[in-house]
Amino acid sequence: MPSGVLVFGEATEDGKLNPVTAELLGAAQRLGGPITCALLGAGVEGLAQECAGFGAQKVIVVDDPILAEYQGDAYLPPAVRITKEVDPSVVLLPQTMKGRDLAPRLAQRLNTAVAMDCVAIEQQSDKLIAERPAYGGSARARYTFNGSPQIVTVRAKALEPAQARAGAQAEIVKQPAGVTPDQVRTRIIDRRKEKAEGVRLEDAKVVVGGGRGMGGPEAFGQLEELAHILGGAVGASRAVCDLGWYPVAAQVGLTGKIVTPDLYIAVGISGASQHMAGISSVKNIVAINKDPDASIFKASRWAVVGDWKDIMPAFTAKVKELKAS
Repeated sequence: MPSGVLVFGEATEDGKLNPVTAELLGAAQRLGGPITCALLGAGVEGLAQECAGFGAQKVIVVDDPILAEYQGDAYLPPAVRITKEVDPSVVLLPQTMKGRDLAPRLAQRLNTAVAMDCVAIEQQSDKLIAERPAYGGSARARYTFNGSPQIVTVRAKALEPAQARAGAQAEIVKQPAGVTPDQVRTRIIDRRKEKAEGVRLEDAKVVVGGGRGMGGPEAFGQLEELAHILGGAVGASRAVCDLGWYPVAAQVGLTGKIVTPDLYIAVGISGASQHMAGISSVKNIVAINKDPDASIFKASRWAVVGDWKDIMPAFTAKVKELKAS
């Protein structure tokens, strides 16, 4: 009989434990049952004890050079093997680049279903209920599963993370990947990394977002100034990125990045559903738009109707004054 929760943890590019792993382990604790954490990658062995500190009772480590770069063909065989060995009732993966690719592959191999990009999960009797945003974030869809295991990918910062416990112990099991290079049908031939300064958009507690209403790329200098003062990051709507006004890496929305800051300042953003899906979990939205009927005002805690060219200089000056006092 399947029981417990299997969490697929993840490391960041600099070799640290991705904070979303603690969030998944926190969710596993609330669901109940034995908790197993699987770490797949290269150089991840040193993260096992950290997973134990976040509540994993068993950590399965697959530390293999073939897993240095994420490739579905390389990650899937050990993921399937581990899931069958653990025989969990629930499998949790992060809604990251790796997780969103691996989860449906895993579900297909195990002849079960997966609920993607969920922001809430709960256990009712023997059924898991998973919630994810729908209709551009204006509603939530609730899913249950008929098959087993019940596989869910979870959006970063959507759930409360587990609290680290010093001295916590777990059974640590090392396994080989069991994958040969000829099994990997694709390979990465080049990687270009965009230079990024300051806070990562996904981690920022304050995001200043700009839309097509800004009028042109030169206007984003004012948003960068305000974001710098607030210790935040700059985001952009899809229209802005499509026009080449701002880097695609800063795109916020359904086809961009999901952000969950405490404060989102939307300047010249109308509030199309595609963009709203990316800010559906933001705690406070301040919207500046000259159109009094702009859709974004419906989701905003504070709304300023007017031309951003008149409002932003005064707003930024006041923020500087308050920060200096």
